[in-house]
Amino acid sequence: MSLIAAPMFSIRIRLAVFAFALVFAAGLTALPGCQSNTAPPPPGAAQTSNGSFPANNPANGLPALSLVDQYGKAIPLESLKGKPVLIDFFYARCPSICPLLTAHFVRIARLLGPELGAKLTMVSVTLDPEADHPAQLLDYAKTHQADYPGWLFLTGKPADIDTLLKAYRLRRERQPDGAIDHVAMAFLLGADGRQLRMYDLLEAPPKAVIADVARALARG
Repeated sequence: MSLIAAPMFSIRIRLAVFAFALVFAAGLTALPGCQSNTAPPPPGAAQTSNGSFPANNPANGLPALSLVDQYGKAIPLESLKGKPVLIDFFYARCPSICPLLTAHFVRIARLLGPELGAKLTMVSVTLDPEADHPAQLLDYAKTHQADYPGWLFLTGKPADIDTLLKAYRLRRERQPDGAIDHVAMAFLLGADGRQLRMYDLLEAPPKAVIADVARALARG
């Protein structure tokens, strides 16, 4: 299944980068086995640091859904409100883009230190709930040195995953070879669950994300 941003600006990009204008101008080819699709930033949006953009989506990013974490615990998404959330989308069998995205999240987790969990929650949601059950998520987290307190790897019913994706203007579509198209994208949510920033996670410096987190915490 593919992750395609709405409106339907479907593209394929080598290296899975989020470089909006260049991607749409060049129409490049996707990474083998993993494709990345995205839509351009809102008109007039200023990029304040490489790969970092203001959010352009007022939807609730933590809707009334219950997913399951890597330990098999039910996690009502609304229960994550009250502190900022940094969220991305991946799947465990992805051979290329997802490990790179997770590696960037690991760098951010290291910079957060004890604030991860205490002041901010990191969330990685599978795009392949049919295959990614808690055991697969836990194995992925441990394999990629991402097994941090305060970092949730979530799965659930496919319909619930699709409903969550709609809140981010995304959808899934599986390719004939089983690969899942997706965006190299992460979102910073405020304590109310609304989007504050969106990132090309392969381009945004971890320190820039940390600075945005600090501003979100200062806002309360």
